[in-house]
Amino acid sequence: MKNLDQQIIELKKQFIDALARVTTKDQLETVRLSFLSRNGTIAQVMETLKTLSLEEKKVFGPQLNTLKSEAQALFSAKQEELQASENAGKVLQQQYFDVTADKPGQLKGSLHPYTHVIEKIEDVFITMGFEIADGPEVETDYYNFKALNIPDDHPARDMHDTFWLDVPGLLMRTHTSPVQIHAMEHAKPPIAILAPGRCYRHEATDASHDFMFMQTEGMVIDKNISMAHLLATAQTVLRAIFDKSDLKLRVRPGYFPFVEPGVELDISCPFCKGGCSVCKKTGWIETAGAGLIHPNVLRMSGIDPTIYSGFAFGFGLTRLAMLTYGINDIRLLHSGKLEFLTQF
Repeated sequence: MKNLDQQIIELKKQFIDALARVTTKDQLETVRLSFLSRNGTIAQVMETLKTLSLEEKKVFGPQLNTLKSEAQALFSAKQEELQASENAGKVLQQQYFDVTADKPGQLKGSLHPYTHVIEKIEDVFITMGFEIADGPEVETDYYNFKALNIPDDHPARDMHDTFWLDVPGLLMRTHTSPVQIHAMEHAKPPIAILAPGRCYRHEATDASHDFMFMQTEGMVIDKNISMAHLLATAQTVLRAIFDKSDLKLRVRPGYFPFVEPGVELDISCPFCKGGCSVCKKTGWIETAGAGLIHPNVLRMSGIDPTIYSGFAFGFGLTRLAMLTYGINDIRLLHSGKLEFLTQF
């Protein structure tokens, strides 16, 4: 009997302490389930009355009923207290309502097609261990041409249609390859970088040409790098970009002063099976220029070509964005037209 008497006192204390810690309706419901429900602690203690004698029932029955009544009253009071606090909060919120917070008709922003494409490409290369590199858009003749094995009298300079600045020796970079030179000067092999960015060339603007466009360059330098590494990397990347596991790679000879040997990389058209307007009914799309880095380029940047080798590749992000989203006029990408940009 003494044990049950002590148990009732302890149970009442536990219930009051639990109720004092309640600050939300969910917490209050947890207390109800623990103490006042059919399977709660108070109900379990009352079940013990069945095992007591008649005299014991006369003593502890009223005590347990009183405990249950008091607990229910305390519970109801706490419930009313929480509801009153909630109502007061709503009144306060309405009293200090900020009428300027809701602005109907707000225009929603969207990412530029370039941003979508660049983020996707960067994600692919980062998972392969590449670092994202950046460099200046205003370059010197040395980084844009000479360090890339394009001397003053090289005919390849004529292909770049360069924007020369009033400051002697400065120009708007014609490709993102100068970033590779900066990377080789400031890091020791092994090097694996991806360098997306804007490029500029002085040419007439039409639906497929613009004076500003986006490119990305990739480069890997280490010992024993071969053409096999280049082709495997290119195939893996292009399959991931176009989300086509069966994408095929076609390799053709190509000439670029900063690689030897140089190749042109084509992919099987990811948009058709038998030819379409995108691939001009050929089934293939020209994608990238690539090759093994020329020993002269390595040597100019302080890397010994007898120890290290590497590969580099470059492709047009502008062309990739146009292919991905079916954009038929390059000028739309820089037009700033909201009706165009809000599609993405």
